[in-house]
Amino acid sequence: MTDVVAFPNAVTFPKAEEELCRGFQPALELLGRRWVGMIMLAGHRGARRFGHYRAFATGISDRVLTQRLRELEQHGLIERTVVPSTPVQVLYTPTTRGEELLAALQPLLEWSHRNTL
Repeated sequence: MTDVVAFPNAVTFPKAEEELCRGFQPALELLGRRWVGMIMLAGHRGARRFGHYRAFATGISDRVLTQRLRELEQHGLIERTVVPSTPVQVLYTPTTRGEELLAALQPLLEWSHRNTL
């Protein structure tokens, strides 16, 4: 027999909402990675070059910044553009999908501003 804890005010979700929750978890895990929120916010506020992102995220190492930018690019949240010039320029711009994510996070940003943890 399995021990099941019953919660008196528990809400049961329809199957579709349970599937939404399972899709939500990977997004939370990505956003919860160190520096990801700061990098996304930097892009939203106009950072485009590697040095701009590094200046915005004080304390981040070049290695970690490179990793995070690659991850965000793989998830379609940041677009990497190589400008053929001398020297070559690499620009990182939030995608429409990345901007939508930041818009969805705006209430959390406002909450965290009012409620320092």
